Amino acid sequence: METFVQAIATEPNRLAMMTWLIFAHLLLLGLRATDTTSDTWRRCTDLVPLDLLSFVLERDPSQLTAGGHMKQEEGVRGVHLSSPHASMSFPSSQLLVDCDLFPKEFSIVVTLKVTGFSPKRNEYIFSLMGPKRVKTKRVGTKEEKNNKEDVLERNAESSNSGGEQRGEREKKRRVKSEEEREQILLGLRFSKRRLHFLFRGHEGVVEHWRFRGAGLADNHWHTLVLGVGSQRVRLTVDCGKAQEIIPSRPFPSDLNIRGSKFNVGSRGRWKELYSGLLRQLVLVPGVDATHQICPSSNPQLAVLSVPPLLLHPPATELNERVSLGLERSCSEQLQGQMWFNPLRRGLYLCDGAEWVTVLEDHKRLDYVLEHQVLTTSSETHDVEVFHIAGMGLMAAMAHRSTSGSAVYLWSKTGFRLYQNISTYGALAWRHFSMGKKIFLVVSNSVGGPDKRKRSETDTSVIYKWSKRRKRFVRFQTLQTHCARDWEAFNIDQQTYLAVANHRQGDNNHTIDSVIYKWNKPTKSFEVHQMLPTSGAYDWEFFTVGPYHFLVVANAFDGVTTSVDSVIYVWVSGSFQVFQAIKTFCATDWEMFQIGNRVFLVVANGHRLNGNGPSQYAINSTIYELDMNGQVFVRFQDIVTYSAVDWEFFSLGEEYFMIVANSFNGESYSLNSILYRWQGYEGFVPVHWLPTIGCSDWEFFSSEGESYLIYSSAKAPLSKVFKLKTH
Repeated sequence: METFVQAIATEPNRLAMMTWLIFAHLLLLGLRATDTTSDTWRRCTDLVPLDLLSFVLERDPSQLTAGGHMKQEEGVRGVHLSSPHASMSFPSSQLLVDCDLFPKEFSIVVTLKVTGFSPKRNEYIFSLMGPKRVKTKRVGTKEEKNNKEDVLERNAESSNSGGEQRGEREKKRRVKSEEEREQILLGLRFSKRRLHFLFRGHEGVVEHWRFRGAGLADNHWHTLVLGVGSQRVRLTVDCGKAQEIIPSRPFPSDLNIRGSKFNVGSRGRWKELYSGLLRQLVLVPGVDATHQICPSSNPQLAVLSVPPLLLHPPATELNERVSLGLERSCSEQLQGQMWFNPLRRGLYLCDGAEWVTVLEDHKRLDYVLEHQVLTTSSETHDVEVFHIAGMGLMAAMAHRSTSGSAVYLWSKTGFRLYQNISTYGALAWRHFSMGKKIFLVVSNSVGGPDKRKRSETDTSVIYKWSKRRKRFVRFQTLQTHCARDWEAFNIDQQTYLAVANHRQGDNNHTIDSVIYKWNKPTKSFEVHQMLPTSGAYDWEFFTVGPYHFLVVANAFDGVTTSVDSVIYVWVSGSFQVFQAIKTFCATDWEMFQIGNRVFLVVANGHRLNGNGPSQYAINSTIYELDMNGQVFVRFQDIVTYSAVDWEFFSLGEEYFMIVANSFNGESYSLNSILYRWQGYEGFVPVHWLPTIGCSDWEFFSSEGESYLIYSSAKAPLSKVFKLKTH
């Protein structure tokens, strides 16, 4: 009994001791859990690109989700958001599976079109919001200051000061702070002139990186890539030059995304809802996605992952929204409506303003007819076809004789003589314009009217079209050296001329060719850059995405025709070597595109090495641009006979090239061949056209009909062929 009483007496002490031991044990376990949790938070690794837009659109593949509808502008489909609907939001854990921390390096790829944008408005392209929290806090505390957007809201409100108003606002803010509030973890938004990237950084402070001059609010489609790395942030718009920020504090490596959700086109509320069109929204963890989509032949619409719903309309929609008839008007009310025209045998889609061709029974080349034999004053090295408003179609022919060249005017029956221009051994014409002013520049190969005076320098001339006189008049002279070609082009709203200087005197072929730039104050072209060339024969300028290229056809270095022709790329205001390609008396380059594929074809004249015999039947070669390797690679070889020109053109959905074969080693009378694109087979011959010393081909169209004209360097004639289609 005594023992039992003693036990009862000591029980409270033992219970207290046990309680303390249990508390200490739990405290240690809690500390251990707290210590290990930060080390065991799961990072997002080995992730593929995450298509946020497809994720919200493809919940029902047959139609768009609530809160958005499809619109088509400039022939391209996008999603327009009508409300911050719950269907445009989803938990981040559904895409970022088995991870608690946002990737510390990533890219965001967006294709959008900003329409009707208010200068004072900010709109979210997307946001990542943290879980809702219930917290009562006093105004001015550190926690409130950490929410940068709340601070901005408070500052905007406090600008209208006043005792009673300030007290009332403070009361409202306290009420607001007691409500559920979502924290922004990460977001991309834009204003009239800036793109803003926001994220919750160190100690919960919302960091704000701004990119100025993005130029998105211009009512056109744009594709941008925001690349976030450990040391720097890069913004690339339309595959152009990247803007770069080196922040004082990097993107956090411990951004906790537990319980967070993505909002597409908003931050989950009406305020700052995106009002434009979205076509592409992709999160790419771990890498800079710029190189995955650039360079691109269509940089404004460069594709990484576009929802299929925006590429092709659903079959049910086509069946329900196709009208039949010969004439239909397209209006905003009929946007998305399709129309089949039985006369044209075409299917068209209304984009709200005009009918866009979806399918059409295009013309197919049937055969080629001789349309006109044009007698010229002498042999002709080149023909340039161009159009002048109020006059019509014209052609300038570079005649070999020193008596002059001619400009012809087109009529239904053919070309007729319109104007004689004094030239001296003209080799080429080039038409170009600056604003509303029209010019022609000629390459003269003889120094001047007195042929007896030999000179190593020639005078090439720029002519300007006079609206009053309706004639070309002399405008400026430039010193050249047996110039074989002129090329006119524009870069950054500046006009340039490139001349291909072939040789100086009779033997010096390794000389400089010149790039001229238009000087507005002096109203003349001035030397901008000198480029070394070897018997230069032709220049070809072309653009791929934001990149500008200029390729020279080098023909002869004084010893051999086996020389490198060079492709230059425009970098920081001048051309630099991009790639060298071995050619054989290269006389012409022609750039063309088929779909998204970019090609260059060279006309090789002949093989000559020292005193050995010349080979005239040799391969001319088509090269294709390898977008990934950023280099032109051999695509197809075509046997030609002293080729001096290629001309590429299309009829409907068919693509053609014609070569100017000039000499086979024995005769100048031989066939020039028309080739048709056959897909994986490349170009195959389909028509053989008899020519005499063919020096140039030009394709042109007039009143719905298509034509080819060739010039002869060995006979005083040119011929026009009509292309019959069915």
